[in-house]
Amino acid sequence: MITTFGDKATARIFQGKCVHTLPRHIQALAYRKLLMIDAADCIHSLHTPPGNRLEALQGQRSGQWSIRINAQWRICFHFIEGEALNVEIVDYH
Repeated sequence: MITTFGDKATARIFQGKCVHTLPRHIQALAYRKLLMIDAADCIHSLHTPPGNRLEALQGQRSGQWSIRINAQWRICFHFIEGEALNVEIVDYH
């Protein structure tokens, strides 16, 4: 379950609203991925589908996980005891 968001744009996407700060073509994909994160009861359930490319992050984002929206955009978040925290859509390149 998603409990907190890292930014307002991600929260608005999760509510099904459009935002002007993110490219329009990724918003529907991001919405579906956010629903997957919200439904996940354990981090390993996000390994499916393989296109998510779930990975544990390192460096400044150590302790966070990410799934891919596309080659450029990811959703980064902490996952603790079945809760997704500080969920944010990030331009990773």
